Amino acid sequence: MLKTRHRPEGTTEFIIEWIIRLCGISAILFVFGIFFFVFREGASFFFGGLDLTEFLTSSEWFPSSVSNKRYGVFALMVGTFSVTALAMVIAVPFGIGAAIFVSEFCSPKLKETVKIVIELLAAIPSVVWGFIGLTIMNELIIDIFDAPIGLTVLNGGLILALMSVPIIVSIGEDALKAVPDSFREAAVALGATRWQVVYRALLPAAKNGLLAAALLGVARAVGETMAVLMATGHSVQIPTGPLDSVRTLTATIAAELGEAPVNSDHYQVLFIIGVLLFSINFIVNLSADMIVKGVRGKD
Repeated sequence: MLKTRHRPEGTTEFIIEWIIRLCGISAILFVFGIFFFVFREGASFFFGGLDLTEFLTSSEWFPSSVSNKRYGVFALMVGTFSVTALAMVIAVPFGIGAAIFVSEFCSPKLKETVKIVIELLAAIPSVVWGFIGLTIMNELIIDIFDAPIGLTVLNGGLILALMSVPIIVSIGEDALKAVPDSFREAAVALGATRWQVVYRALLPAAKNGLLAAALLGVARAVGETMAVLMATGHSVQIPTGPLDSVRTLTATIAAELGEAPVNSDHYQVLFIIGVLLFSINFIVNLSADMIVKGVRGKD
């Protein structure tokens, strides 16, 4: 009588466990690999000729000057933060409100239609959003506000808000759907209206997911390139209002990297700006993680 050989279950589980471990470790290695590559390209100038204090605090960006090259990114950072802040002021309330509407107030047929439209918004390329800012929004801002130019912080903020809303709506809706139905049923049993159910039961229960949605919207806005390059005027200055033109860190890299000679100071400082952007995103994500953990700790 032949004996059938069975593969030990422990061996299979061990292999699967290590495959999962390798997948997780590879994600960390890829992140560090990207950081190493970007930093390596600008390391010699970072350690050999860059005045870090002037780099972070000066608003003078003249990398192609013949006699007096200056690499100050303070105005670029302020431009990035101003456009991102305005975009989030618009996108977060609108996105969370849309997520509540889709999750709690839509009929099934209308919900599918709205979700398709939101997905189509997310699928529009950033360069198309840039064309919208350059043509449509530019003319509207000039006509409505009687501004000399419509390529401003307001233009970039509106475009980035429209680009960030789909991810906020999608993740916000998932967070609201993850709230157990027992929360809704208990609130209704106590006599709460639909709005009271949302305000008193669903929003507190889904606050971690909604916060994560908002912070992902911030990361989306900070890393955007082509839309802000085309919609903000590309002017190196510290804005005093929403109708001023600005330049962002990402737009500077996109506009100048192709023209900078390889291994020149200008070329290397653009990679240093990439390291700065990487660091800003890391700080945003770390802060988000700490905030979410802090909120969970209070529950």
